[in-house]
Amino acid sequence: MLKYQVETFYFFKENEEESLMSIRAWLMGKAQVHGITGLVILGTEGLNTTLASQDPEALRVFIGEVLSFFGQERVDIKKSFSDKAPFKKFVVKIREEIVTLRRPEFVPEGEHRHLSPEEWHEMLANDDVVVVDTRNDYEYELGTFEKAIDLEIKEFTEFPEKIKEKSPDKEKTHLIFCTGGIRCEKAIFEMEKQGYKKVYQLGGGILNYMEKFPEGKFQGECFVFDSRVALGKDLTPTKKYSLCPQCGDVAGIEIECRKCQEPSKLCKKCLEVAQTKPEFETCSKNCRYHYKRNPKTKGPQQKQFYHS
Repeated sequence: MLKYQVETFYFFKENEEESLMSIRAWLMGKAQVHGITGLVILGTEGLNTTLASQDPEALRVFIGEVLSFFGQERVDIKKSFSDKAPFKKFVVKIREEIVTLRRPEFVPEGEHRHLSPEEWHEMLANDDVVVVDTRNDYEYELGTFEKAIDLEIKEFTEFPEKIKEKSPDKEKTHLIFCTGGIRCEKAIFEMEKQGYKKVYQLGGGILNYMEKFPEGKFQGECFVFDSRVALGKDLTPTKKYSLCPQCGDVAGIEIECRKCQEPSKLCKKCLEVAQTKPEFETCSKNCRYHYKRNPKTKGPQQKQFYHS
C-alpha cells in the first residue's frame, strides 16, 4: 500500500500584492498544524500547488481551509499516491505568475474551451486535428499523446514563438495539453491572440485523462515536479526513471557505479560527460569525489562532507 496521498490543484483569483506575504504566512502556519508537505506557487493571479500527506483526512481538511480562505467553491483536484515522501517540507514561493509565460495579462475566468477526458479521447480519433504538447522537451521525452507535436521548448516562456514555428496553420483544429492543465490555461489565450481559430485544451491535463483512461492514448509516463519523477498510467510512481545523482535531471540509463559498484541511473547528458570524465559514472557526488581522488580503489566509501 502506498503511504502518501498527493493532491494537486490550481485556481486563478486576484490577490493584492501587498497581502502575499501574509497569505504565505497563513499557508505555512496551517500546513504545519496539519503536517502537510508540498510546493505552493502564490501570485497576484492565484495559486498553483501540489500537496502530500500520510494522513488523507488531514490533507482533506487543509485543502478545505485553503479553498475557504480564497473563496473557492469548485476546484479540480488531481489525486495520486507515493510510497515515499514526495517533498521534504512545505514551501510557498511567491511569483509574478503562477505559471510563467510572461503574459500576466492572461488570467482566465472559469473554463475556456475545456474538453473532458471523454471528449478529448474522442477527438484524438480525428485525423484532421493537430495535437500539441505544451510541456518542456524532457517531459515530452518521457511520455506524450499519439501524434503530439514536440515544441522542443526548454521552458514555457518559449511557447509563443515555438507554436508559431512548429504549427503555422491557424485554420486547423488544435488540441493542447499539459500535466495538470494550468499551462494550457495561458497557452490557449496566446494562440487565440496569434490568430488560431479553433483551439481546445484538455481539462485537468494528462493526470485527469490517465485517471479516466489508464490504457488510453497517452504513451509512456507523465513527468511530475516532485521526487517521484514520473507517474505510470495507473498514477503510481515510476520504476523506470529517477533523478540523476550528478545533475538532478531525469535519469533512465542504468549504470554500475565506478566507485561502490552499486546499480544507479544517469541522464544522457552526464553519461556523455563520463566519456571524458569517468568520475561522473557514479551513483552520487560522494562516490564521484572519492573515485576522482583514487580511481583504483573500489567498494563503498564512508560518507563525509567535502567541497565539490
